[in-house]
Amino acid sequence: MPGADGVELLRGLGDARVRARVLIASGVDAKVLDTARRLAAERGLAIAGTLSKPIRAQHLKERLEQLREVEKPLMAGALAHAIANNDLVLEYQPKIECRSGQVVGAEALVRWRHPTRGMIAPDQFIPLAEQSGAIHALTEWVINAAVAQAAAWRRDGLALEVAINISARNLESLELPDVIGARCAAAGLPPEALMIELTESAAMGDPAQTMDILTRLCIKGFRLAIDDFGTGYSSLVQLRRLPFSELKIDKSFVMQMNRDPDSQVIVEAVIGLAQKLGLSVVAEGVETAAILASLTRLGADAAQGFFISPPAAPERVADIARATTGAARAPVSSLATAAERSRAQQAVAPDRIDPDRIDKAILPVLERR
Repeated sequence: MPGADGVELLRGLGDARVRARVLIASGVDAKVLDTARRLAAERGLAIAGTLSKPIRAQHLKERLEQLREVEKPLMAGALAHAIANNDLVLEYQPKIECRSGQVVGAEALVRWRHPTRGMIAPDQFIPLAEQSGAIHALTEWVINAAVAQAAAWRRDGLALEVAINISARNLESLELPDVIGARCAAAGLPPEALMIELTESAAMGDPAQTMDILTRLCIKGFRLAIDDFGTGYSSLVQLRRLPFSELKIDKSFVMQMNRDPDSQVIVEAVIGLAQKLGLSVVAEGVETAAILASLTRLGADAAQGFFISPPAAPERVADIARATTGAARAPVSSLATAAERSRAQQAVAPDRIDPDRIDKAILPVLERR
């Protein structure tokens, strides 16, 4: 590429709307390479991953093998049919209070049960829903299913807050607060049992309409969370002008915080900022006991991630919640026995359990995972 560098090439590919999958290989610093990857993704490129030079033939072969079968694109008509035919399912990722270890809520995550491709993750069809206009029907389906599940948990004695995600396209509808309010009223669910999550980018649309919708949601009693905090372009502006009550630190910072000093500084600064603004802080992407311990020490309120539990069926979440609440929950500082420690370490990766931080009550849950 005489006279050009890799970033300029990525810019050109993005401007040309190239749909090919892009594998970035470079000898630059790993941090710069990761920045190039995120930049390419921001330009709409389908990034297949990165490789650091010098490249070993085996590593390149493995990566190319992963790319050999390129799936046919999903069709908007098929998604609309799936919504109408109830071919969707919600899984829930538990959220725990950092200091007590108690499950206090769960985030609802939608999956598409495709007849030939199996379970499809939301990041593969949400953009399609937004582009085709199916996002409104999809969000309404999610609201109905999540509200019904939250009400069912409450009838079973589990007062779990359920979080649902809304799209920027959903903020085009001024009726959104009325739709959510009516569904909760019909199910007998108090508004405070529902957390509405939206990303920074979703909040950057029409300022007046966004403020109108979010303020009306707050007046009706719903709580609002700003999701993936730190990855947008106007985070502080959104915190100042919109009525959020919760801030969720993006997992890209949390997952790296114990091995990347810059990420740790960002996490610590965000927690301090949220506390000064009177917002609760949730950390996403908690994958090890060490990260959970660091977040607790820094003052984070709650956490979610694969160390606690991957997204699971409602019955599974109920089991985990019951194991950490009421009389069954042991003190957080309690130590596991040597036998419990051994069994738990066999059930999960060794770096994902620290018996000095995990309740005795949750160990059987980890064993079954």
